[in-house]
Amino acid sequence: MRKLLISMLMAALLALTSLAAAQDEAAGGLPDLGGRTITIAVENAYKPFNFLDENGNPVGWDYDVLNYICGQLLNCVPEYVETAWDGMILAVSNGEFDMAADGITIKDDRKEVVDFSRGYVSLVQRLIVRAGEDRFTTVEEFVAGDFAVGVQPGTTNYFVAEELVGEARLLGFDTFPIAVQALIAGDVDAVVMDDVAGQGYVGEQAELIALLGEPLTAEEELGFIFPKGSELVAAFDAALNQMEAEFTLQYFNNKWFTGTALPDLGGATVTVAIENGYPPFNFIDADGNTVGWDYDAVGEICVRLNCTPEYIETAWDGMIIAVGNGEYDMAADGITIKEDRKEIVDFSVPYVSLVQRLLVRADETRFDTVEGFVADSALLVGSQPGTTNYFVAEELVGADSGRLQGFDSFSIAVQALIAGDIDAVVMDDVAGQGYVGVNADQIKMLPEALTSQEELGFIFSKGSELVVPFNLALAEMTIDGTLDSINNKWFAGVSE
Repeated sequence: MRKLLISMLMAALLALTSLAAAQDEAAGGLPDLGGRTITIAVENAYKPFNFLDENGNPVGWDYDVLNYICGQLLNCVPEYVETAWDGMILAVSNGEFDMAADGITIKDDRKEVVDFSRGYVSLVQRLIVRAGEDRFTTVEEFVAGDFAVGVQPGTTNYFVAEELVGEARLLGFDTFPIAVQALIAGDVDAVVMDDVAGQGYVGEQAELIALLGEPLTAEEELGFIFPKGSELVAAFDAALNQMEAEFTLQYFNNKWFTGTALPDLGGATVTVAIENGYPPFNFIDADGNTVGWDYDAVGEICVRLNCTPEYIETAWDGMIIAVGNGEYDMAADGITIKEDRKEIVDFSVPYVSLVQRLLVRADETRFDTVEGFVADSALLVGSQPGTTNYFVAEELVGADSGRLQGFDSFSIAVQALIAGDIDAVVMDDVAGQGYVGVNADQIKMLPEALTSQEELGFIFSKGSELVVPFNLALAEMTIDGTLDSINNKWFAGVSE
């Protein structure tokens, strides 16, 4: 998205309200649960999903994800109830809890008594063995021997172990932590566990235990469970879909399943194409300093990823092609995510959503709707060539109609509108609110949207290894509120 927003820094909360509404709609129409309390059965003994840390605090993937879903997406209050695995599924089925979160494998027999959310991670079952185990090195050798297996009854892992060696060689334990301690003590020779949970245990005790390389099963999916017919299933599915789209789900998966939420780029220099003439994203302030949303956001991302941004002033015309050709590692310039652009560059996840609208003079009486503007062939519209706004204007009045006038920047187009040289400017609603905020006696926005929601993102050369790290950093900034703070500062003029 191309828009010059000199006055945005002075815009009031109108812009913030518009931005928040746009983001809510972009989130796929997530339901508002109205602050409802959701009772959640958790075991507090199943790393890395839920467990008590060294200080006795409940932590894990389930807590992070459900706190985020309730706190930032669905407006609900999670109430966690420690519950033994044995009987948990039946208790949810009977309506004793609204849901359960315990790394539960999605299985057809369980679907007969509970409803599952969509899967949030895929995994395989594997053997955990003692570090340095030399009596067997493969699953086949383990099965051929007379080795004992520890497992938790009633779990998918238990049934896998039973199929692997038969019931006679199984030892049941109330929880997986107890089974792992029995393995370390030499009371059993292996524990069957999914690879995700296994990585959690091995990560803390790598000198004592290890995962045997071969998977015991094909990939399985884990999901939350709910009583049959629960209206919460659709809400939590929508929230998980949103988290996948914004990369927050991948962030939490990395944090808890690999032990590293963000990669370390080792101080690498990242060349960033930037226009320095496109407020509030990037521009030169009155003191000659380069400032804007892009500088704050990219700078924060590089702090988190351990990289060094090298900003290179570049004209908008040709910027996308230059990144596509590998002349720069990336570009930060308020760029609309579009399918045709995806053919030559890769985009980050979106960092803001908006719609296109018409900016007109405040005293305009010849039309008050988009339809009225289009119907009068004498009316002219202005925009900046090469921008998404310009293409929207072309579709609105026709590329060859003689009604579209191009300007080098949006600020010049707005001045032409005020002077009466043109009759409207196509502009996104966030930028338009900024111009109206300081020129309310001269211009206004028509209420109708010209487009559906559009999203802005960074661009990278195709196949760039920077896309995933930048997405993860944006996700972390979304989770901890940093992205909201930067958006508020530059898109609404509100510093925190």
